[in-house]
Amino acid sequence: MKISITIPVHNEEENLELLYDNLIETLEPMAHEFEIILVNDGSDDDSGKMLSSLAERDHRVRAIHLLRNYGQTCAMMAGFDHAAGDVIIAMDGDNQNDPSDIPRLLQKMDEGYDVVSGWRKNRKDTKLSRIIPSKIANWLISKVAGVRLHDYGCSLKAYKKEVIKDVRLYGEMHRFIPVFTSWQGAKVGEITVNHHPRRLGTSHYGLSRVGRVILDLALIRFLDKHLQRPIHFFGGFGLTNFLFAFILFSVMVYYKFWGGKSFTETPLPTLTVLFALMGGMAVLMGMLAEIIMRTYYESQQKKPYRIRKIENPDGKKRGIEEPIRKTICQQQI
Repeated sequence: MKISITIPVHNEEENLELLYDNLIETLEPMAHEFEIILVNDGSDDDSGKMLSSLAERDHRVRAIHLLRNYGQTCAMMAGFDHAAGDVIIAMDGDNQNDPSDIPRLLQKMDEGYDVVSGWRKNRKDTKLSRIIPSKIANWLISKVAGVRLHDYGCSLKAYKKEVIKDVRLYGEMHRFIPVFTSWQGAKVGEITVNHHPRRLGTSHYGLSRVGRVILDLALIRFLDKHLQRPIHFFGGFGLTNFLFAFILFSVMVYYKFWGGKSFTETPLPTLTVLFALMGGMAVLMGMLAEIIMRTYYESQQKKPYRIRKIENPDGKKRGIEEPIRKTICQQQI
């Protein structure tokens, strides 16, 4: 089995040499062929030069240099796209993940899991800005997405190539990879992993990502439940607005003829028009989303389903087709 280690790198020049040494120390004693893919995500320090140097002196190291800083998700995607291993292991380049956990990830995979995620149970980060927001986000993601993990933010994860190769990542969706693979039928597991405090360099993440995580979570919820029937989502919202418009219109008419108030004395006419317009726009958006969804599938000849396996795909093995053919021929005679 060949293992691919993929690592996004952004301004980590102080950590790269130690990271390489720790990886080699862990991987060389293992009985697996391996490659290390380091993706330079538009670093503006000497990280690019160091990656080129590592690739030059060790043929097992590949350096991929992106044109600019695209973000962690795109850098991970570049590593996945160029990985040749049967198992792909993703990790960070700041030396907070421990390469010695890699054999344990593979052992967990041997139990039948397609994806194994790390859990930084004893996390070495600041409590207020990193740990508490992360715990809230992990609880929320587990509830909404239905895949229960303690630590979605841990980059140290192992994937079988067949379950990750068709997953396309955009924006900042890398933390939701276990969710996407689970949708495709992958079995997701979790183990506790080591976590070290950052000794060199500075963190590139903080409280600013909390809002983005919430928005991404709303998006994957929509993709999970409504991607193939967006008219149900938008149409339901539109019908609700139409209902409010009808109720307000009825109250408005009641006040006009039996309540002793003219249309101009209440905000009801304005609210009625507002809800009616919102309802109409929502229904039209749902129709547009339906057209886009069909274009997405049909233009790429994608199927709205995935098959795990087909048993007895050839009916001849059971002698099914031949008797049917004879019966048809006998009827024709």
